Amino acid sequence: MRPIPVDSQPFFNRGPSPLTRLAIFGLLSVALLFADTRYRYLENVRQGVAIALYPVGRALGMPGAALAFVADYFGSKRQLADENAALRQELVARAPATMGYHRVEEENARLRALLDVRSRDGSTAIAVEVLYAGRDPFAQKVFVDKGTSAGVQAGAGVIDENGVVGQVTRVYPYMAEVTLITDRDQAVPVQVERNAARSVLFGNGTGRAPELRFTSPSADLRVGDRLLTSGLDGTYPPGLAVAEIVDVVRDTGQMFARIVCKPLAGIDHSKFLLVLAPSSPPPPRPEEASDTDTTKKGARAKARRIAP
Repeated sequence: MRPIPVDSQPFFNRGPSPLTRLAIFGLLSVALLFADTRYRYLENVRQGVAIALYPVGRALGMPGAALAFVADYFGSKRQLADENAALRQELVARAPATMGYHRVEEENARLRALLDVRSRDGSTAIAVEVLYAGRDPFAQKVFVDKGTSAGVQAGAGVIDENGVVGQVTRVYPYMAEVTLITDRDQAVPVQVERNAARSVLFGNGTGRAPELRFTSPSADLRVGDRLLTSGLDGTYPPGLAVAEIVDVVRDTGQMFARIVCKPLAGIDHSKFLLVLAPSSPPPPRPEEASDTDTTKKGARAKARRIAP
């Protein structure tokens, strides 16, 4: 055999050296990164590759998903069987209570009382159901299940079978917002049932009872007096129960007495309410005389006094 010369050409051409290839691919990567970052040339390429690889990823994940589905199916089936057994035992133990006889009887009694109030105060009142209370802890508001589509109007009074609950302050097509008389922004003109003395009941907000403000310490008010609507505001008809006086504090050093009241209506637990029809608006106030008119009248009166 002839020996292979040392300087003969190799059988396979190996191409550039590894260092040269590393430099070339490095520069190519930097150029592609710059082009993609600056001009987003590779965005379509990236989306195409993602679309092409999506079925592959789903196919690779199917065996694991199938195993998880089977394990979850048998586990949930066992859990449901245990829960059903526990619920059957609880249902048997609470069979008398689940019939809800007492709850239905109480709701029927409240509905009958509301129907009596509606027939007494006018057939145009709208019966509503409380959906939920407002989220603001500093505002005393509830939302009812009827709105403008049922004829509910903003400003209408709201009552239950025991007395005044609040006033409609905002109306939506299928629900309405009712501000309770215990809210800080609510004031109801009232009069004492015993002696017809008039005053105004102001709400005090969350956790505080409403009060009669700006009342003289010498006013004839006693603990236990019932307060009725006076009808002066045009929102509530006169004679509706509002609150009861529970405390009277007469401090000689203060200009006004502190009179604490308790609402008679179910402010925080009434489920069914009545929205009263808006009453006819009162006549407009007479316009006050302007400063010019007052000056002219004074000048004429002075001229009459000095005339011979």
